[in-house]
Amino acid sequence: MKKTLLLLFLVFTTLGFAQQQNVTYSVSPETFGENEEITITVSNLDVSTWGVSDAYLWAWSLDADGENSQDSPTNGSWTNSNEDQKLTANGDGTYSFVLTPSSFFNRTNIGQIGMLIKAKNGDGDKKTQDYIFNVGTFQFNLNSPTETTTVLNSGDNLSIEATSSINATFVLKANNVIVDTQTAITAYSYTYTIAENTNFSLEVTNDTETKLATFNAVVSPTVEEAPVPAGMLDGINLDPLDATKVTLVLYAPLKDFVHVIGDFNNWQINNNYLMKKDSATDRFWIELTGLTPQTNHMYQYLVNFEINVADPYSTLVLDPYSDQYIDEVTYPNLPAYPTNLTTEAVTILRTGDADYNWQTTNFVAPDKTDLVVYEVLLRDFDALHSFEALENRLDYIQKLGINAIELMPVSEFDGNESWGYNPSFHMALDKYYGTKDAFKSLIDECHSRGIAVILDVVYNHASGQNPYFRLWNDSNGGLGGKVTADNPFFNDEAKHSYSVFNDYNHQSTATQEYVKRTAQYWIEEYNLDGFRWDLTKGFTQNCTANDESCTNAYQQDRVDVLKQYADDQWEVNDDFYIIFEHLGGITEEEQWADYRVAEGKGILLWNKQTEAYNEALMGYNTGGKSNFSGVSYAQKGFKQASAVSFMESHDEERLLYKSLNFGNEEGNYSTKNLNTALARLQTAGAFFFTVPGPKMIWQFGELGYDISIEENGRVGNKPILWEYANNPNRKAVYNSWSKIINLKKKAEVFSTTNFTVDASNASGLKRIHLTLESATTDQIKHIVVLGNFGMSAQSITADFQEIGTWYNLLEKNTPLEVTTTATDLNLEAGEFVIYADKPFVDPNDLDSDGVANADDACPNTPIGTTVDVTGCSLFTLPVTNYQIATVSETCKDANNGKIAITTTENLNYTVSITGPSGFSSTEDFTTEFSLENLNAGTYTVCFTIDGETGYEQCFTVLISEPEDLSVSSKINTSDKSASLTLKGADVYFVTINGVTYETTENNINLNLQPGMNRISAETGIDCQGKFTEEVFVSEEVRFFPNPVQAELKVYCAGKDLNVTYTLYDFTGRQLESNTKEVDANREISIATSALKKGKYVVTVKGKTIRKTFKIIK
Repeated sequence: MKKTLLLLFLVFTTLGFAQQQNVTYSVSPETFGENEEITITVSNLDVSTWGVSDAYLWAWSLDADGENSQDSPTNGSWTNSNEDQKLTANGDGTYSFVLTPSSFFNRTNIGQIGMLIKAKNGDGDKKTQDYIFNVGTFQFNLNSPTETTTVLNSGDNLSIEATSSINATFVLKANNVIVDTQTAITAYSYTYTIAENTNFSLEVTNDTETKLATFNAVVSPTVEEAPVPAGMLDGINLDPLDATKVTLVLYAPLKDFVHVIGDFNNWQINNNYLMKKDSATDRFWIELTGLTPQTNHMYQYLVNFEINVADPYSTLVLDPYSDQYIDEVTYPNLPAYPTNLTTEAVTILRTGDADYNWQTTNFVAPDKTDLVVYEVLLRDFDALHSFEALENRLDYIQKLGINAIELMPVSEFDGNESWGYNPSFHMALDKYYGTKDAFKSLIDECHSRGIAVILDVVYNHASGQNPYFRLWNDSNGGLGGKVTADNPFFNDEAKHSYSVFNDYNHQSTATQEYVKRTAQYWIEEYNLDGFRWDLTKGFTQNCTANDESCTNAYQQDRVDVLKQYADDQWEVNDDFYIIFEHLGGITEEEQWADYRVAEGKGILLWNKQTEAYNEALMGYNTGGKSNFSGVSYAQKGFKQASAVSFMESHDEERLLYKSLNFGNEEGNYSTKNLNTALARLQTAGAFFFTVPGPKMIWQFGELGYDISIEENGRVGNKPILWEYANNPNRKAVYNSWSKIINLKKKAEVFSTTNFTVDASNASGLKRIHLTLESATTDQIKHIVVLGNFGMSAQSITADFQEIGTWYNLLEKNTPLEVTTTATDLNLEAGEFVIYADKPFVDPNDLDSDGVANADDACPNTPIGTTVDVTGCSLFTLPVTNYQIATVSETCKDANNGKIAITTTENLNYTVSITGPSGFSSTEDFTTEFSLENLNAGTYTVCFTIDGETGYEQCFTVLISEPEDLSVSSKINTSDKSASLTLKGADVYFVTINGVTYETTENNINLNLQPGMNRISAETGIDCQGKFTEEVFVSEEVRFFPNPVQAELKVYCAGKDLNVTYTLYDFTGRQLESNTKEVDANREISIATSALKKGKYVVTVKGKTIRKTFKIIK
């Protein structure tokens, strides 16, 4: 006799973004055997929300015991469904699929089939909920009760009703005792009086098969009414005098009773752990005793016997979905999740642990107007993705000059590898980055180096794992569904137009208390120095999800509540940095910027300048482009330095990626060239850091990170490229920015309020002027920053503030005599200079010769003198004395490269040249020299001069060889186009259908004609090879009706007079093939009346037509 378990509820939830759809499934016939053909129909499905037009079946089957799950053999992969499982769109908003279970799943003894509907690429939760159909003509449904657990008062009656598809015997057991038996019926009904907690089973049997449903009824407990003890806060309250005790408090209005379940009661419902209720405050509470100190106790709240949630104020949770992927290195001795004892997130409770021993107790945070912030996503910063790994990288960050690190969210969020803007537990540390002590150690070490730590916090919304969402939603505590109207924390409909997940109601007192409690915890527990508040535009109750103009307009409720939250933070730390990501209008932002500014406070606002700096970097300056004067807080409209300006952030495309792919080109100068773009990035830094006010950079921006934000999906993992630091041109950006940041932090002039940013000139010439009126005689009073963001060398009028001696601060204070303030200076494309009216004296290098005081044998060399490693002056020639030209090989392995040298000064030179494969040559000359027949590769060219001991000047040059021609093609038959990406040459010859085009572009688009297209590409150099490809483009083909009856019509666009069709059955056997004349309506007819019911494949071919499609009879 077979036994199968009836699954009462098939509710599955997801942790991803809200792309999952809940649809309606039906099957015809309603009862069926494994060898019967069935039609599955899906309604309420909108595939357009997934950005696709087709839907696919993802299916699996279980055996008669509900076990041994196997996927459909033709599922394909999650990211690429098999076309055989594409659903048919029925034209009425429904989709259908026909299958016979035994042949479809290639197995017998099937008890259940499960399924979901998905996009062809299901990534990003582009799927529906799961559903299960029972297989077999004998079916059974439990109609009442409708819930697995029913809560009743003692003495109440429980109505039990069920139906079967054929006559059967029904046996009802209560706590394993038979209480009722009814035979030869299809409709069962029984009433049971509840006196105690009761587990029921209803067994239904026909001649050969038994099905079983289980459910239970529990007696509502009597809850003791008692006020919450004084001083107890929501969440965990440790007893400072007794580590075996703790008091738990849960805010849960409209709930009747709450049990605590955990390791201390074997996760069983026990009225000894029934929480007391304080109705006046809508809180439940309990004092736990007998706990073992320094032990990982685990617990949840079981609310109304229905919903089990972790504590909303957990500081550490276990997650059954993601913890298994956290390694021992990142989080040593991570407690194991109590599998099979409970479900969903679990709170870890520890008592008696020693406090962290802070080593840095006298840290003074940098003034907020002087901040240089480094934004970090731990996941993409170091392969170990941990607090400890970041601590080990602090030398690199400190040498750059950073005085604040801003961490993207580290509070508990769904999954592991995330940006963190999907928070679930706002007070818990996410374990994927490490332990609490590791986080504290990082902060401690940062403080010892003078670096503040700012945390990105997300209080606009919470994910489906959040306990306060689960306690009041329409999925009965599931992770999905919607907020119900009685939820005291969340809006049932979002009140702004940028909503994701579940939208907090910040006018709710419950939400305000939750935000205050959790925010203050992070400040007190971790000694943090500031918060960056994500998406503050969402903190209003005045708008709707569809009204973007309202969301972006001034909202007084939003102004007020965010000021309140600022007060909450300053209540704990008087100097706490508060930064809003608002990106809104000045009228609203200045309300926060000016708030309590007279007390030395005031809120900082993110100031995005990405587009303008990107245009400058790429060399696009006309039409108002590249005007980054908005980097100035004064230009923004603030009265003080309240704007945290940035060129890049986690949310913006990387500057170097844009330049390398979309940069400007003029003659031989191209901002698509890596080294050119990196040089210009140094210039961008000069016009960024020198502007007074706080600044922020995104991780690896100082090395010219050039991987697109869209690589692997916008929020997906990005390559961690520490090898960039070994590239001299990339490291030159780091070094240049480091020098400028050092100037910014140490020279008071960069904090002046008297400055101008001239960045609007269409030529790309830009200037910054700063004046410190209060400068002493030893301080720099005036600064001039000049830069050429144009595409060629230009002359710029410096407009020095005064005549006299000025000093190039980044070139060892090299002096410049200025006889007129309107002095013109020549700047190469991408070049910049920073001049000051006084030298910037580094205390570690008092004569500014680049040799540290401790190593300087000549400590008083005049400014601008070239010195040796001991700091003493030496013979030198300008680098421009040497002109070195190279000629590359004409073909691979031609070995006909050349180096030609010319010098300006006529002297007795010795040149030593070394290169690949041990090549070495030494020759004497006076003004000209050349060396021919060289292999491709890198050569070092070094010059010495007779009589000048110790002098040597070296250069590195490259002799290249042509690459093999590389061509990749992308064919788009829908719009009849081909896109070629070409590499390996400067000029390409592309031929399509006999017509040849000459191009210097690396990307070319071609129009395809109906029929066969022949494409080729070459460079004109035979040794580089040739690319060829043939592409067939079909005219449009449509077919109808489907399913078919007597005749199938096929519409054939284009001009073909005749087409050939071939009909196959689903095993691939050819049934017929004919050539037909296309009629005046561009149609042919195929007789199908003789076909049996089933699925068939049709191919249609002509000179300009090729199409294969499936039909159903």
